Amino acid sequence: MAELFIEWIEDDVVERLGRRASKHGCSLEELVRDILRDAAKDTRPSGGLGSEIAALFRGRGLDFEIPEVRGPIRPATFDE
Repeated sequence: MAELFIEWIEDDVVERLGRRASKHGCSLEELVRDILRDAAKDTRPSGGLGSEIAALFRGRGLDFEIPEVRGPIRPATFDE
């Protein structure tokens, strides 16, 4: 494993991380390793927002295509 040394972190950040580590019952080092591990995960969306939403609901019973909306969208009016 590699070592990483980081200088010049604000004292209040270190204090908050220390409190968070205590709350979770781990050391400051362990907490920071977990945070860095999570931050380094490749969680970038593979498409746009619409593609991500569609992927969430894929296979949930919708059996027809919903047309894509292009151009200006007018807000709903509730006038009688």
